[in-house]
Amino acid sequence: MIKNILLLVTILVLNACSSTKNSSENNKWIGQSKNNIIKAWGTPIRTLSNSDQGEILIYGEQIYANAGNEEGSRIAGPNYWNYTYVYVDKDDKIYSYKTEKQQHTPQELAVK
Repeated sequence: MIKNILLLVTILVLNACSSTKNSSENNKWIGQSKNNIIKAWGTPIRTLSNSDQGEILIYGEQIYANAGNEEGSRIAGPNYWNYTYVYVDKDDKIYSYKTEKQQHTPQELAVK
């Protein structure tokens, strides 16, 4: 029983550390210009208007759950998208970002 609790605590700590690393890597973009992130990450897969606040650059990667499965097609298995939303103000400066895992395609995304 104690081993199970220690294992659970270890997993939670490691998970917290990995998401903190991700946050600190993306935090370096806060205050940077829109052009800088486009130069580094490429053209976003979609750009949405964010009413009076500016715009949202959306970067995404489709993940195939059975990509390592040699027996089946990559398209036939379950898949999802990893999205990064980069919020840019009217002065083309990045002020926020968030990441999300979704089933929706880029064409189906709406302003949140």
